[in-house]
Amino acid sequence: MDGLDLRVPSGTFFGVVGPNGAGKSTTLKIATGLLRPDSGTAVVDGLNVWADPAAVKARIGVVPEDLRLFERLSGLELLEYVGLLRGLGRKESQSRARELLALLDLEEAAGRLVLDYSTGMRKKIAMGAAVLHRPKVLFLDEPFESVDPLSVRVLRALLERLVQTGSTVVFSSHVMEVVERLCDHVAVVHAGRVVAGGPTAQLCDGRRLEDVFVDAVGGQSATLAADAIEWLSD
Repeated sequence: MDGLDLRVPSGTFFGVVGPNGAGKSTTLKIATGLLRPDSGTAVVDGLNVWADPAAVKARIGVVPEDLRLFERLSGLELLEYVGLLRGLGRKESQSRARELLALLDLEEAAGRLVLDYSTGMRKKIAMGAAVLHRPKVLFLDEPFESVDPLSVRVLRALLERLVQTGSTVVFSSHVMEVVERLCDHVAVVHAGRVVAGGPTAQLCDGRRLEDVFVDAVGGQSATLAADAIEWLSD
């Protein structure tokens, strides 16, 4: 990172976009206490991530790109266990787990080990685990990758509902169309710095987010780049 300064307004759907290796995942890991920065601070919901890590973790939910799940539990057991870890009572954990399994179309797989879940199913159960305690801030790294279109619509509705009820969603993705459609604020990260950002409508100003992104990171025209390879045209 290179002195990255990322400010996320409370109660927003905030998108973080950038090229591969730009620092998006590193930023989310620092914000959630998974990586300690060499300098600077990370503050979530008014709390310093490293000064009071337990209080911060109680307020957040996380779906990292590299999912680490309790694979020897069934889907239902996993969600119930997460609920207990989050301080919910057993009945409340069971009730919320079953509601989320139904919403995420995982009812039939509720009794199967997470080890046997497909990548998309693992992504969905991870999302369920992340929102089960209704976090104040939800951090998502490529949440829709490998998820089928119908499930993406359900996840989007779930996230939008969280934001409507006052939670903040911070969401990293390579899919510009999804970010542009969902997020009311966007930050473009390049080489460890925020090179453009603000309310989505203001940042785009009638342009596509993809075009804003390419300009911000100094990208070249895809058409010109392809034209430069002579053998493609032979």
